[in-house]
Amino acid sequence: MGHKKKTSLKATLQSQQTRLKNKEKAVHAAEAAEVKGKRKGKGKAPPLRPTIPFKPTDKILLIGEGNFSFAHALVIDPPSSLEHLPPSNITATSYDSEEECYDKYPDARSKVDVLRERGAEVLFGVDGTRLEKFGALKARRFDRVVWNFPHAGKGITDQDRNILSHQMLILGFLRSVVGCLAEGAIPTPLPRKRNRPADDDDDDVIDDATNEDIDASSPSTAQGARGTVLITLRNVPPYTIWDVPRLAKTPPKPTSLGTPPNPTYKLLRSFVFHRNMWKGYEHRMTKGERAHGRGTTGEGGEDRTWEFCLKD
Repeated sequence: MGHKKKTSLKATLQSQQTRLKNKEKAVHAAEAAEVKGKRKGKGKAPPLRPTIPFKPTDKILLIGEGNFSFAHALVIDPPSSLEHLPPSNITATSYDSEEECYDKYPDARSKVDVLRERGAEVLFGVDGTRLEKFGALKARRFDRVVWNFPHAGKGITDQDRNILSHQMLILGFLRSVVGCLAEGAIPTPLPRKRNRPADDDDDDVIDDATNEDIDASSPSTAQGARGTVLITLRNVPPYTIWDVPRLAKTPPKPTSLGTPPNPTYKLLRSFVFHRNMWKGYEHRMTKGERAHGRGTTGEGGEDRTWEFCLKD
């Protein structure tokens, strides 16, 4: 009787990387052709309204806050639809200790002071891949768990190893966050505006920028729905090669006995993340300002948020 060859997690992820790179080449060619076609067309599309993925009643957990500028924007000067969001509904976390955070990001201290004065919760030393180990988060459930621009901060120069490192980071987060998500019915996404082929698998669709006409004042979920995970990245290589939607929807199987399977998520929607909607928000690199950590997140493209919930 033959023995089935065992495939390692590393090999599985690297195989996904190769497929995605080939897919990206085809996508770039299609995009170039589309742009060329649009130049020949007449008129301009109407301005698109940004998507605000929160409701004033949401309990929100922010992972990997860096200098806490996103949390600060959410509490101090949020979009008008969130003006009644209580600061006490927000828990903002940092991977670093409080001392390390202020050393890396000198402007973080004043933002943390303001957050605490307003009643928001600020936690330090929180590993996004081990949320279940952090005492202050045990037995607590959130409507939205947000990680903007996750990064391992390892400085790996080899691109394939760097991509693998970040895929492992995302998988670890998706495993760990399960216990933090509110329980309930699967959220119902808002109606999509673009037409799709009849044989298009709804859960495999990643909405493009044309879907930005979603009503920003309308919630994406009903009251009592299960919590969602929001991950934001720059929609250009190498971040697209991490293949976050695929890791969430069809995660690789465990490669060792006794290891529980990775949870499976449903992609609810994706949308452009408009930094200017969050006043004072500034992206910071994991190495901090002491290492000139105000860098970019890839040239070209756009910032894009993917929103997921657990499948039944």
